[in-house]
Amino acid sequence: MPRKNKVQNFSQLQVVDISAKGAGVAKTAQGQVLFVPGAIPGDLINATAFKKRKGVLEGRLNTIEQPSPHRIDPKCDYFGTCGGCKWQNMSYPAQLEFKQNIVSQNLYKIGHIIPQETLPIKGADEVYFYRNKMEFSFSNQRWLEQSEIAASETILTKNGLGFHKPGMWDKVVDIQQCHLQGDPSNAIRNWIKAFAESKGLAFFDPRNQSGFLRTLMIRNTRIGEIMVLIQFFHEDQENRIALLTALKAAFPQITSLLYCINPKGNDSLYDQNIECFDGRDYILEKMGHLEFEITAKSFYQTNSKQAEVLYQIAHEFAGLEGHEVVYDLYTGTGTIAQFIAADCQKVVGIEAVGDAVKAAVKNAKRNQIENTFFEVGDMKACFDDAFIDRHGRPDVIITDPPRDGMHPKVIAQLLKIAPHKIVYVSCNSATQARDLAMLKEAYEVRRSQAVDMFPQTHHIENVVLLTHR
Repeated sequence: MPRKNKVQNFSQLQVVDISAKGAGVAKTAQGQVLFVPGAIPGDLINATAFKKRKGVLEGRLNTIEQPSPHRIDPKCDYFGTCGGCKWQNMSYPAQLEFKQNIVSQNLYKIGHIIPQETLPIKGADEVYFYRNKMEFSFSNQRWLEQSEIAASETILTKNGLGFHKPGMWDKVVDIQQCHLQGDPSNAIRNWIKAFAESKGLAFFDPRNQSGFLRTLMIRNTRIGEIMVLIQFFHEDQENRIALLTALKAAFPQITSLLYCINPKGNDSLYDQNIECFDGRDYILEKMGHLEFEITAKSFYQTNSKQAEVLYQIAHEFAGLEGHEVVYDLYTGTGTIAQFIAADCQKVVGIEAVGDAVKAAVKNAKRNQIENTFFEVGDMKACFDDAFIDRHGRPDVIITDPPRDGMHPKVIAQLLKIAPHKIVYVSCNSATQARDLAMLKEAYEVRRSQAVDMFPQTHHIENVVLLTHR
């Protein structure tokens, strides 16, 4: 049998740093590193260590003997329970400071890179209610707090509509007010739950794979358009129509009211048929002078305002003069490609998701952009010599890969075709640093700038400019 890790208690520990995943970092008297979720730099704490991975202890915060000067009261009633917004207990200036440090440390420790110029992190003007997309789950087995259990002999309802409890795939934390998405998101969610309970509609049971109401997605845009998508586990035409009709009457401002019937084992929408019950099957977002159609399946940066800041930095780093051929790798729905198109000869986007490319082509047409070209394909396979022959050798490459970073074959091709500039946009500075290390034989890291897209969390975007040696 595997040996169990020994549980250890520690007192009077000084939290000196914060990890890339947002946990406080302390050191024991024996020099062991201890990660403690919920602790922040400057705290003096008592903690219990219960796991050891790769020589690092993982623990639980017991008490705070002396709070950090960065510590504040969290705004949300569900802080520490729902699993999101893990840094709500830290002042926003401190969040930015630690995010900047995480990026710099990753570049240095993983990539052995010190950029020639590191620009100050771009913080967000809106640190709450900034998300344009939220997804909630229905469950007939909501998470019950110990205080609720102790206060009542009979729990009146176990129905919940909210977020999955971390580490408990079948439990949902019922949410009354979330501080991530602006009005009327909370009102719509609470209305749907109240209506469903008043009509006796069955909430999903993930263990038994039963029930009627499964998930709820709400998207909104800066110009006031709203999309609501309800996912049902099975068809019940009478109750489905009654719910959707009443919802539209209660919230006539909904632009796009959608539904789907999903009887499979997971909630993923990407292989589902989305039906439009009322309005359009898309909503419109504006970025600068551009308009983008966003469908239920579209990828769009979840912080619209900061996305524009991010793209402006990428645009500035590219330093376009009008004559360049630009490749936009991992283009998604082509937002960056269209954002820069007016300032170069042409932009060629590559994306693995076919629906995203269809959306990119459609949005380019909507914006009357004629110098963008998009191809569908797995990046490591399609970004080959034949691709270069079709579109011409690029002067500038912009790459915005997923969290895993770029495949070694993609990096090898970049080194082979040797564009003058590479602008690397990343949502994971650790994999970005790894990739930069493989590129530095031929490229200098000239500039780096972090952008905070997700206040109250440890997530951070970073933009780097590389120039060929």
